[in-house]
Amino acid sequence: MAAVEAGPVPATSAPEDAARDASEAASAGPEVPPLPAGNRLSLHLHPGGCRRLLRLCAQQAPQLLEVDFLQLSGHEDPQLLEAALARLPWSLPRLRSLVLKGGQRRDALGACLRGSLTTLPASLSSLAHLAHLDLSFNSLETLPACVPQMCGLDALLLSRNCLSELPAALGTLPALTFLAVTHNRLRTLPPALGALSSLQRLDLSGNLLEALPPEIGGLGSLAELNLASNRLQSLPSSLAGLRALRLFILHSNLLASVPASLACLPLLTRLDLRDNQLRDVPPELLDAPFVRLQGNPLGRPPPDPPSPPGTPVVPEMPRLLLTSDLDSFAVTPQGCSVTLACGVRLQFPAGAAAAPVTIRYRLWPPEPRLVPLGPHDALLSGVLELQPHGAAFQQEVGLWLLFVPPRARRCREVVVRTLSGNSWSDLETCLEEEAPTRLWAHCQVPHFSWFLVVSRPVSDARLVPPEGTLLCSSGHAGVRVTFPPGATEEPRHVRMQVVRVGSRELQALLGEPEAASSPLLCLSQSSPSSFLRPVTIQLPLPPGVTGLSLDRARLHLLHRAAPAAAWDDITAQVALELTHLYARFQVTRFSWYWLWYTTKACVGSLAQKAWERLRLHRVNLIALQRRRDPKQVLLQCLPRSKVDATLRRLLERYRGPEPSDTVEMFEGEKFFAAFERGIDIDADRPDCVEGRLCFVFYSHLKNLKEVYVTTALDRRARAVRGQVSFYRGEVPEGVPEEAEAARQKRGPAALWMATLPIKLPRLRGCEGPTREPGLSLAPLNLGDAETGFLTQSNLLNVAGRLGPDWPAVALHLGLPYRELQRIRHEFRDDLDGQIRHMLFSWAERQAGQPGAVGRLVQALEQSDRRDVAEEVRAVLELGRRKYQEGIRHTSLAPRNLASPDRSPSPSPEPAQA
Repeated sequence: MAAVEAGPVPATSAPEDAARDASEAASAGPEVPPLPAGNRLSLHLHPGGCRRLLRLCAQQAPQLLEVDFLQLSGHEDPQLLEAALARLPWSLPRLRSLVLKGGQRRDALGACLRGSLTTLPASLSSLAHLAHLDLSFNSLETLPACVPQMCGLDALLLSRNCLSELPAALGTLPALTFLAVTHNRLRTLPPALGALSSLQRLDLSGNLLEALPPEIGGLGSLAELNLASNRLQSLPSSLAGLRALRLFILHSNLLASVPASLACLPLLTRLDLRDNQLRDVPPELLDAPFVRLQGNPLGRPPPDPPSPPGTPVVPEMPRLLLTSDLDSFAVTPQGCSVTLACGVRLQFPAGAAAAPVTIRYRLWPPEPRLVPLGPHDALLSGVLELQPHGAAFQQEVGLWLLFVPPRARRCREVVVRTLSGNSWSDLETCLEEEAPTRLWAHCQVPHFSWFLVVSRPVSDARLVPPEGTLLCSSGHAGVRVTFPPGATEEPRHVRMQVVRVGSRELQALLGEPEAASSPLLCLSQSSPSSFLRPVTIQLPLPPGVTGLSLDRARLHLLHRAAPAAAWDDITAQVALELTHLYARFQVTRFSWYWLWYTTKACVGSLAQKAWERLRLHRVNLIALQRRRDPKQVLLQCLPRSKVDATLRRLLERYRGPEPSDTVEMFEGEKFFAAFERGIDIDADRPDCVEGRLCFVFYSHLKNLKEVYVTTALDRRARAVRGQVSFYRGEVPEGVPEEAEAARQKRGPAALWMATLPIKLPRLRGCEGPTREPGLSLAPLNLGDAETGFLTQSNLLNVAGRLGPDWPAVALHLGLPYRELQRIRHEFRDDLDGQIRHMLFSWAERQAGQPGAVGRLVQALEQSDRRDVAEEVRAVLELGRRKYQEGIRHTSLAPRNLASPDRSPSPSPEPAQA
């Protein structure tokens, strides 16, 4: 059935025919489209959102006439999207906010994809009430011609498109107060931009701007101007005309000078000039408290003498400071120095890239498939992926990775490990210390791949020529390998690693007071073939034993081949030559060697037990509940030595049972936390497998997760006494045979590690109608019932939507930059933990203060997250509506306070998102 348009119908055109055809095709489907809830229509999360909108338009649903907010996905079919948009002026005549964002879909590596939107129908210019238009994360190369004709437009968001210029017609928008064109390809700005007399916030960060037009000084209402991460070398003096400016962001440019008139702006509270090329600044700015100058070469002489006249001036290498977790940045042949939000630094020397290239990166949480570790290695960082994989550079690129300081440093070294082809290798690494607890691993990388920082036993390598050579251990002078002449026909690389084993440590591990062993020796080579002549290995005798007094029957040489998991006694197969302090023997193939002195007959099993326990870490498990909200549970696996200090720090905000008994775990071992006895995890999580929360244990990283739990039991009658149990999972490669064999001996219960109690207290003051399960959180005092307030559940939903934009929100909420750095460091391996800690700690400080919710909404809008701000407003509106219905029901307010077409609620209840 053909749709009948409401209101005046213009002459038939090709786009309208396409819209009508698409609408008729869509209306033929069996599915009934959802009606809008209130005055909002959000179809961006529904498959086929455009088809649903076309069905509603075809049905002439009267609710459409009241809709003032519409959100569609930019990933829709372009023809369907154009057809649906062409219907808006007649089907949604009161539309005030239109959101057409991309970025909801991701590629195989998790990077956000741009939407397919490249233009807009010309008919959209007739949306007389439209005030908010969001076209972010799409594929726009030019601004649609209809946009400058939307005279009532108040906010225009064009971030993360492909715009190379802005039209001069943009200056004809008289009501525009907010313009965001971040992360595009703008090189110049039109002078007409200065005609936007109502503009209050302008964000042009992440572009290629080299200069500003003088007309920009005519923006008399401008309060916030963000020009970060561009290529500006100077600023026009007309900026002194921005008398309303409060916030001016210019970090990560190429500025060599700034006008002194900026100090005279009467309302300026922050001027961010970090990471530029300022060697001198006006005295008025140098001592101003609102100026940020970190990362500039202040007071340093120019690196080169002045060039002769006529010689082009080559600017210094650009520096980029990425303050949000963007997934890509551009590198030109000029080179650049980049600091990522996660703390990683990259330096591309001039000429490293022959042509402009886009570098993509991602910091992955560590997991066994991404972390190749040797038997005695320890992981010290997350996993950094740089793309394009295998991309070769004309010069080596400098890479700095932050890592956790290792607890044991004797005879160990820190290296950067990377994937080269199909094998992992260690790069030559030097360490740089910024603070006692802030260390960098620096290396030069010839190509891009995966990178991580590990601590390993000191490795000594040498190229063995046919003439022979001597290889000595730098960690233990008594360990050496002698290669005679003729041992190899072609030069081959050999490597030696020595693991020290203290006698007290060995006796504590085994409970054998008479057992002693030499250092553990690992030898490897680049060639799979054996040596042509025997190679002599020297090992020190076990402690307390000399060659003059030992009993040869108690001395055993053990050997472990790489594929096998057992230690073999080869004493009878080799000729042991003993001196006062050393034992020497000859081999033709390399592997692991270990010298033991013991009275035990079965030395292989004893060595196997010690080999396994040397790699085990003794840890305790904790489960704490937040004092303000017991449904927020913190789970952590800690080394035994750090439990007391961690609990002292956490018990100010958390409470819970004593830590578990000590358990032993391998580096890289998986384990699970399962909530039991009526308690479940509140939301679906990617790290939740069959109801169990998955962890991977790394001894130097924070094995911590914070979750919300819920219960289906009635907490009004009694408290819910549940528990969380920890179970073992997979063990890392190279360990399974011995670990599984040991666990089978202990029985099936060996998979269980610990159980800790979790208590959800009884709800008090809950007389009234039964609430839905999962919505019984006590309201946080953020706001009030009359104007609307947010609960912990609402804030948790907001935290789940912020993602990498949380630092911008935090700064707009008034949190100091130093606190952001502390949160990033404290939760450096947990993005969700960073967001929740920031939001909930801010909310606790704002509890009971007027205007807190409004400040949160304003901060979300200032951070270009109007989608989340709109959702918060909807929650507040729902809360206000329920409150008004409740007081109307009790005859405390006139009837017109509540909507006449809705039945009143029996009691005012906080809205839950």
